[in-house]
Amino acid sequence: MAINTDKNSYTVLFAVVMVVVVGSLLAFLASGLSERIKENERFEKQQNILYAMGVNENTPDSGVNFVPTDVVEARFNERIKEQYVLVDGNVQKDDQAFLIDVKKQLAAFKAGNEARLPIFVGEKDGEEIYVLPMYGKGLWDAIWGFMSVNKDLVIQGVYFDHKGETAGLGANIKLRFFMDDFLGETLLDGNSYAGVEVSKTNNDPLNEDKEDNQVDAIAGATITGNGVSAMIKETLNAYKPYLETIRNK
Repeated sequence: MAINTDKNSYTVLFAVVMVVVVGSLLAFLASGLSERIKENERFEKQQNILYAMGVNENTPDSGVNFVPTDVVEARFNERIKEQYVLVDGNVQKDDQAFLIDVKKQLAAFKAGNEARLPIFVGEKDGEEIYVLPMYGKGLWDAIWGFMSVNKDLVIQGVYFDHKGETAGLGANIKLRFFMDDFLGETLLDGNSYAGVEVSKTNNDPLNEDKEDNQVDAIAGATITGNGVSAMIKETLNAYKPYLETIRNK
C-alpha cells in the first residue's frame, strides 16, 4: 500500500523521525569527540599562556604565531616550572591550577567570596616570569587573556582574546600590533598599582615611554579598550597579595 505523503500526519512523523535520527547522530559525535575537544582546549590554553610569556613563533614582520600544537604540551611543561593558587591572600602549590575556571573564580572574588586564583610561574632567559589570567567585559561580550610580569612588575608579554567584539575594531585586541605595545610597560606608578590604561589621549604613538602606564587605543574601539584597562586593574586588585611577595624577593 502506497504511503500518502500529502497527509499532515506523515509530515509530522517524518519531522519527528529526522529530529531523533539527527539528534542521536550529533550526540554520538559529541561523545566520541569529547576527549579530542578537551585536548584541543588544553593545547589552546597552553599556547596562550606561552604567548603571554613571549614564547611563540613570531618573526619581526609576522602576525600572531603560536607554538605549534604538536609540541606545545612539551614546551609548556618545559617552560612552566610551578603552578599555584591564591586563596584569601595565601599562596598554595597546586599542579591542577591549569584546570581552574578563571571566570568563575574572579566572579567569586569580586563578590567577596572565597576564590582560587591560578598563577603560573615560568622561566625565560634564566628569569622567573609570573603569568596571571584575566577575564573582563568588552563592548558586546567577554574578553580575557593572560599577562606575564617579572619581579619588578614589568610586563613581559600579554595575550588577549574575545567572544564577540566588532571585527576590525574591538576584535583587534588579539592582533599583534596592539598586544606588542604592552611589552615593557610597568604596572606600577611609584609604589601604587596603576595598571596600564588603553588611552585615546596618549601622546606616545610609538610607545617609547614605558613608565606612563598607557598604550594607544584602537580607533573606534573605545569601550573594548576601556574593558581591557578595567580587566588589568581588576587582575592587579585580585592578585595584589601575591604580587607583593614577588616584589619583595
